[in-house]
Amino acid sequence: MKTLGYAAFDTTSPLAPYAFERRELRGNDVAMEILYCGVCHSDLHTARNDWGWSYYPIVPGHEIVGRVIEVGPDVTRYRLGDHVAVGCMVDSCMECDQCHKGEEQLCREGNTGTYAGADRITGEHTHGGYSKHLVVREEFCLRMPEGLDLARAAPLLCAGITTWSPLRTWNVGPGSRVGVIGLGGLGHMAVKLAVGLGAEVTVLSRSPDKQADALALGADRLLVSSDEAAMKQARSAFDLIIDTVPVKHALGPYLPLLDVDGTLVIVGQVGPMDEINSVPLLLGRRRVAGSPIGGIRETQEMLDFCAEKNILPDCEMIRMEEINHAYERMEKSDVRYRFVIDMASLPAQP
Repeated sequence: MKTLGYAAFDTTSPLAPYAFERRELRGNDVAMEILYCGVCHSDLHTARNDWGWSYYPIVPGHEIVGRVIEVGPDVTRYRLGDHVAVGCMVDSCMECDQCHKGEEQLCREGNTGTYAGADRITGEHTHGGYSKHLVVREEFCLRMPEGLDLARAAPLLCAGITTWSPLRTWNVGPGSRVGVIGLGGLGHMAVKLAVGLGAEVTVLSRSPDKQADALALGADRLLVSSDEAAMKQARSAFDLIIDTVPVKHALGPYLPLLDVDGTLVIVGQVGPMDEINSVPLLLGRRRVAGSPIGGIRETQEMLDFCAEKNILPDCEMIRMEEINHAYERMEKSDVRYRFVIDMASLPAQP
């Protein structure tokens, strides 16, 4: 299947049009026309090889909503015309204990990324959703629930599930006290989902400037982390803190905010963190944990929950050719809170 996308060709050049071929359908494959693709900070990191595993050319994009245009002979879950979605992975071994538990993101052999991965059968590089078409194994294709706005739903496939998974892992519900550090693409979804689950939600920010935004998203309050008196008063105030900051930063100021057996979960930064003092951990039996995306079953659960509660990301729609400007703005945090590419702006044929 010949298709057209936008690719990074090296670490510094702007993304540019790239004609390539998707693989022929296997028996259990679904082919889709991509309608919308969210823009994740991971896309920018990958384009610039910040994590050291990029190859070139590479087509980013792992927040994908599309329409089924072809299915393999063994596919039973989807038909032509169905609205479907794909997140951060397109395959896993499907045989290890984690895959059997529905935790494909923790596959013992490593899941296959939607981009920056290698096909399990051919070894060819995977390319993501900044393109007109995608071919994916049926088991990693998600059904879009009726009533969920397709034009705004794409960021749920990464920002949504990345914050939903720790909320579910740590059993957040009515009466839970949740703090959210950072109010970007991940942070604003953490707020909306935690509120939807019935939690008491506080946004933690370095300045009071985001108070109006935090309250508009449904948070109960904003805690200014640079206010020493307010931070001292908030000690032991949270059962769970979700840390969405995507750069190296200090955790120390936040640990005393956890109650006994509380957990701070890192979902933003991939890489080094500042050194921490173990005293707050020891004295409060507190924990620092990490969490990636969720499994396929959990992602479908999240999509269905968002449809039921009408929870959607706050998005700004862009055309495909605006991606480089979007990256520049994203670096400056000049987006509320997620860019989504209207893939109708990309030609159907190379």
